[in-house]
Amino acid sequence: MSVIKSGLAKDQHNKLCSLLGNVRLHLLYKASVHGFTAAGFHNRCDKQGPTVIVAYNAAGFVFGAYTSKDYTQCGQAINDEVAFLYSINVATGPHYGALVFLHEDKPVILSNPGTSFNFQAAAMHGDDLTLTEFEHCLLPTLIHNGILSETDKKKQQLTKDILNYKPDIKTVNQARVLLVGPVGAGKSSFFNSINSAFRGNMTSQAIAGTADKSVTTQVPAKGIFFFPLILCDTMGLEETTDVGLNIEDLVSIYKGHIKDRYQFNPSAPLLENAPGYKKNVTLNDMIHCVVYVVDTSKVSLLTQKMLDKFAAIRKKINQLGIPQILLMTKVDEACPLVAKDLKNVYRSVYIQRKARELSDCLGIPLSCVLPVKNYSVELDLDQDTDILLFSAVKQMLNYADSFFENQVVEAPELSCTLCQI
Repeated sequence: MSVIKSGLAKDQHNKLCSLLGNVRLHLLYKASVHGFTAAGFHNRCDKQGPTVIVAYNAAGFVFGAYTSKDYTQCGQAINDEVAFLYSINVATGPHYGALVFLHEDKPVILSNPGTSFNFQAAAMHGDDLTLTEFEHCLLPTLIHNGILSETDKKKQQLTKDILNYKPDIKTVNQARVLLVGPVGAGKSSFFNSINSAFRGNMTSQAIAGTADKSVTTQVPAKGIFFFPLILCDTMGLEETTDVGLNIEDLVSIYKGHIKDRYQFNPSAPLLENAPGYKKNVTLNDMIHCVVYVVDTSKVSLLTQKMLDKFAAIRKKINQLGIPQILLMTKVDEACPLVAKDLKNVYRSVYIQRKARELSDCLGIPLSCVLPVKNYSVELDLDQDTDILLFSAVKQMLNYADSFFENQVVEAPELSCTLCQI
């Protein structure tokens, strides 16, 4: 008898495993072999513990759901706080409220965004509700005496919170976050690290380097995988006024006036009538949260000129009412205790001291200073690194919501004139 294999491509398998932790997938059910019926599904999949569903359609989408609970056909709704839906590019089947698989024993799904889970149908399955294949996999390496490890639970909960995020204002599609910091602090590396963690393999979409001059000369706005977040990278800050990012250009970025991929001129800010200036903007174009990025090992080397530049930027942002966070990167390079075990980042006296130092000199509350480690020389993903990265992303989304709460929306589009200074 031939072995039944999953239809997941290698990169799709890696992406799925990255959402679930360090797992090995064991195929329990394949609809093209065992039948597109609820009975066929339950006969092979009931009482198996934590499992994941994988659905395929002709539009090329791979999507599904994870649950830590048993399928039991008890006829009652089962509450699972760590269950989540994902997407890569009772006589019913498995039912998540928002998605009902194998509806009426047919290779189709019912899709109800905004019920149990919040998602956009086009992003989840491309509005193609006919299944070409449907699989169900057991996650044996996640189980230890029937219990998920605390690390796995934490990453899964963070993953669920991020993927289910939806801006409080309906006219806004994604939270837009701006990364600001000195040359070499790790802004582009942070984007690449987040992207890698969610894709399940190392990527390098943003150009990162170790030169003493900024390798980012545009303001690329990048969405990540199926993320509800857009990260906007910027040129590195430099001490002198004629190099690096111009503070007046930053104000234009905050208000949404600078087009994606605009080529900066450090010696002169963008003028209103210039080709790269976007006059008509909405709340979607504006920055909803600003994230400062500082190399932890170079905190004591920040010059007064650089601190003054940070202060000038902070003043402008405060006037616009945009929430701000500070990321301490390279915590493993700054502290040997953290380098030995990343879990020690919250126990390290040195890291705590540097966090307080940054809080004091930049005027940012200590609760808004977050430690992270970017992927740099690693070839494989690490669970603890992902948790720090995802924790930072979740805080960005929370702060973006704080910005939305302060907006007064009277029409589908919000003019940026509300934010003039």
